[in-house]
Amino acid sequence: MLKIDWIKNRVRKGEYYFSKHADLERQNDNLTIKEIEEALLTGRIIEQYEDTGRGESCLVAGFTEMGKPIHVVCGARGDWLVVITVYIPRPPKFKAPYERGER
Repeated sequence: MLKIDWIKNRVRKGEYYFSKHADLERQNDNLTIKEIEEALLTGRIIEQYEDTGRGESCLVAGFTEMGKPIHVVCGARGDWLVVITVYIPRPPKFKAPYERGER
């Protein structure tokens, strides 16, 4: 199970990387790397996901310095944080940054 303190520590140390998918999604939502870092450093884990063959992962909800909500799905590869995907939470999937909507 991933812990938010471990995630924040990896971000502070620069020990993370984006999957190809995460980088494409980041660009699609016009999110900067700095904004993703801000969201991870202010965020909290709102969902944990079991190992489905690629390792455990979690969903972090955080905000940029300007207050923009961002969701980041994270995993671990050894001592490195992997950003699996990123997006801005929107209805209908999310009612609010910390609350799921329709599934």
